[in-house]
Amino acid sequence: MKRSPSHPFRARWLGVSTTLLMLGAPAAAPAQESLPFPLTPSGSKAGPTIAESTYSPLPVKSHLPANAPNIVVIMLDDVGPALPSTFGGVIDTRTLSRVAGDGITYNRFHNAAMCSPTRAALLTGRNHHRVGYGQIAELANDWDGYSGRIPRTSATAAKVLGYYGYATSAFGKWHNTPANETTAVGPYTNWPAGQGIGFDYFYGFLAGESSQWEPAVVENTVRVNPSEGKKEYHFTEDMTDKAVSWMKQIHALTPDRPFFMYWAPGASHGPHHIFKEWANKYEGKFDEGWDVMRERVFARQKELGWIPKDTELTPRPKTLAAWADIPEDEKPFQRRLMEVFAGYTEHADAQAGRLIDALDELGIRDNTLVFYIWGDNGSSAEGQNGTISELLAQNGIPSDVKDHIRTMNELGGLDVLGSPKVDNMYHAGWAWAGSTPYRSTKLIAAHFGGTRTPLAVSWPSRIKPDKTPRPQFHHVNDILPTIYDVLHIKPPKLVDGVTQDPLDGTSMTYSFTSPMEPDHKKEQYFEVMGSRAYYKDGWIASAFGPRVPWQAGVDPSIMTWTPKNDVWELYDLKKDFSQAKDLAATNPGKLDELKKAFEVSAKANKAYPIGGGLWSAVFHPEDAPSNPAKVFEFTQEVIAVPEFTAPQLGSRSNLVIIDADLQANSKGVLYALGAVSGGVALWVENGKLSYEYNLFEVERTRLESSSPLPTGKVKIEVETRKANGVRPAPLDIVVRVDGKEVAKGRVSRSTAIGFTANDAFDVGRDSYSPVSLAYFDRKPFVFNGKIQRLKVEYLD
Repeated sequence: MKRSPSHPFRARWLGVSTTLLMLGAPAAAPAQESLPFPLTPSGSKAGPTIAESTYSPLPVKSHLPANAPNIVVIMLDDVGPALPSTFGGVIDTRTLSRVAGDGITYNRFHNAAMCSPTRAALLTGRNHHRVGYGQIAELANDWDGYSGRIPRTSATAAKVLGYYGYATSAFGKWHNTPANETTAVGPYTNWPAGQGIGFDYFYGFLAGESSQWEPAVVENTVRVNPSEGKKEYHFTEDMTDKAVSWMKQIHALTPDRPFFMYWAPGASHGPHHIFKEWANKYEGKFDEGWDVMRERVFARQKELGWIPKDTELTPRPKTLAAWADIPEDEKPFQRRLMEVFAGYTEHADAQAGRLIDALDELGIRDNTLVFYIWGDNGSSAEGQNGTISELLAQNGIPSDVKDHIRTMNELGGLDVLGSPKVDNMYHAGWAWAGSTPYRSTKLIAAHFGGTRTPLAVSWPSRIKPDKTPRPQFHHVNDILPTIYDVLHIKPPKLVDGVTQDPLDGTSMTYSFTSPMEPDHKKEQYFEVMGSRAYYKDGWIASAFGPRVPWQAGVDPSIMTWTPKNDVWELYDLKKDFSQAKDLAATNPGKLDELKKAFEVSAKANKAYPIGGGLWSAVFHPEDAPSNPAKVFEFTQEVIAVPEFTAPQLGSRSNLVIIDADLQANSKGVLYALGAVSGGVALWVENGKLSYEYNLFEVERTRLESSSPLPTGKVKIEVETRKANGVRPAPLDIVVRVDGKEVAKGRVSRSTAIGFTANDAFDVGRDSYSPVSLAYFDRKPFVFNGKIQRLKVEYLD
């Protein structure tokens, strides 16, 4: 990107670090301690008349160095460190290889083991508890470290870079807005394009996951439904179209203005949704199972020099099935789940490639700093034993694989996997293989299988390509300090009048030109739902924690868990790359030192109480963020209400009262909550009412009115009573019309937290993904009559 000397983004800089001088970067400007910058005063002088006035505008000063780079952060979701072919894995990742080949890589780079925490740390340069994200947004609670709100004391990259003159944008998965603030009416202060977070433009979904076929999408602060009426739609492609278009607009309209882009697709978080032809590329490649895959990847990692030659392959956890344990009649299902995941992941990497292509097309790639973070955490084991509806696990509902296979076959067989009719996710064994050579997976902060992710960095005009993996220990909270260092921005002390927390991250620029320079980052803590670790000077102490992500249901012992009773492990990372040799018994002094350091750091970073993220996830699901109302009143115009802000029709005792006009030809959805992967719906057709409780596709309870419906003004009631003291609890359902019972039945099991992360509640239609297969091909199955009122009252 070229800038003329007279352009307002040119500035004079006074000093620079040694590393950046070696990179050829410009000199630094004086530190700006308070943002925003003061307005430039007028150089003109006004008199009584124009003739008596002088017009002499002062030059507009830039706050950035000349030739400041564009910055693109690419981050995939739920992909393990052993998956990309770039570093010996099984999934073709040509874009990651392209970025790595043009720059440098890091094989000891880390995340926070969970989605929202990693994203908050990345965007703020602080530790995740310090910025309220000890847990995902949907399971936040009232402790400061788990609030699900980025405080104004920790301004984001978008906010600060925007004040310095950058155009800023975010695309894809967000997951850092309070779940109960995501409706069409806000408040928008914690939305990515809101004043508090600071992005100029956002296009994506606010929740932690989404259907890729029928997503609920937000453009800035407007909820949109981009897939409606389209047959060949996929969200990752859509968000990339928007990202490329945004880059081209910035380049065309303000060609000398640098931009910062955060591109974070939903891939490859569940559900694994992808076109059949992408999955078919991997047909037969996983036939020998995850144990063999792990061994082969381990050998390739060593051949490529990605991991040290003396690295040991950690053993499979005793609680995780071997491939040989899988019955032969289930193996086709398990293989296809991995083929779909692999195709989904390659597709995401290919879409990232379109960003790089656009940079080349615009002639600005040479001065674009690209960070390609392979994953926000390790591979997810939340598919547990292999599933067609992955939120069963988050709701603590155990299920039999045979039920999944039976339902899959009813829906069309193996080809239905990856389609809009299921929310499939692979067996935890594949996630473990994707973590090679480490043990454990996403949600385990104790082990690198959950927290370590490859990083590739390119900046063709400044960073010389080097195949030597950088071995320095770094973390996502180091990305923002690195950006500041590149731009010679001193972290501001005040932003919008608010005193700022210090950065927890450390700049990585020293390693750009010095591949073997000793670590500048000396310490880092990790904690997610009680799983924790502390790194210091080449050592790490680890405590696994109370949850085993790949085990179904809720272990009753977790209800009495205390971190005081956890067993800690100790590893010397200078000699043990994969955490294979526990030295706790032979070096208790070092272990005690690190445990004490963890406690100091945890307290300072608001991580107390340890395991606080379990409060809404396990101990008290009723305290998960939700709409606090006890009574809701809707009209037919109320649609696309995010589930976490809607009435909890599937998990609480409630009474729905509908005043509607019915005619002989009336048809359509009266209300719906959720999606094809799970939800509740009531609709009218052929003169009858139909009710369905869809328990994550493995169980569907359908009730139908016993007699024809009256016409004219009709009062419809659906009463739901939840059994107490049982989990997952059964529900008793009674449907009445004008006070007369017309249907009743029992739902054998119910959801504890919610049906979906990103679908919705609707009155008079079923937006996005349809709850029932009965009207799947007629979605959104809009009610053709009039609903005067729909009222919901909680009965508990």
